[in-house]
Amino acid sequence: MVDVKGKWAFITGAARGIGYLTAKFMAEQGCNLILHGRTLEHCEKVLREVKDIGVEAYSVAAELSDLDAVQKMLDDIDAFGVRVDIVLNNAGMQIAYRTDYFKTPVSDYTESFKINTIAPAMICYHFMPKMIEYGFGRIVNTTSGIQLEPEQAGYSASKAALDKITIDLGSKVNGTDVMINLTDPGWCRTDLGGSHAPNAPESAIPGIVVGAFVDDKKSGRHLNAQYFVGMTLEDAVAKAEKDFA
Repeated sequence: MVDVKGKWAFITGAARGIGYLTAKFMAEQGCNLILHGRTLEHCEKVLREVKDIGVEAYSVAAELSDLDAVQKMLDDIDAFGVRVDIVLNNAGMQIAYRTDYFKTPVSDYTESFKINTIAPAMICYHFMPKMIEYGFGRIVNTTSGIQLEPEQAGYSASKAALDKITIDLGSKVNGTDVMINLTDPGWCRTDLGGSHAPNAPESAIPGIVVGAFVDDKKSGRHLNAQYFVGMTLEDAVAKAEKDFA
């Protein structure tokens, strides 16, 4: 299992929900953090709390639908002068639920793809070559299990595209210590999942971060967080390495 103490992780959507829980959990493992939110003000609480745990941390801001802002955020991270070892692409957006799905507007797709596909792809393309150069890295892209629901076509299609990008990139680094995998928190009671979702956000921990800790040189897997509910991190990592080809 990877020891993340002293390493640096970049977490998108860290200001609330599962991203917030992820940031706290990674800090508890001794991992230094770069925390993304839509604004710096949104990150103030989580930034303060992870620093109180005893790790170093920075915050960055970008509206992920603004791809110029995404690039500026990446430039800002480079300016910190730290080596990003782990990327957790947690942030995502459900644009709308369309009961009359035959009237789904084009904007559902364009906005969904910018936030859920293109922005995380830009982040992967920025950090992955550096990881290959260093000889170590972990990228975990958050996907969705939604299927057979044209009511959520923009969201589910954008996540399916992110799956494809992740699997294809993974094929290039399989067998190396740079690993890129997928995770799915499951349907949780967050701002995105809504109040009627069956799972508490806490149920996604530790499964949502297993991909940062696995150490078997396998990429392109779907490490569903709900598969690891109630496990210790050590047991979850061992199960991921054993059960996920």
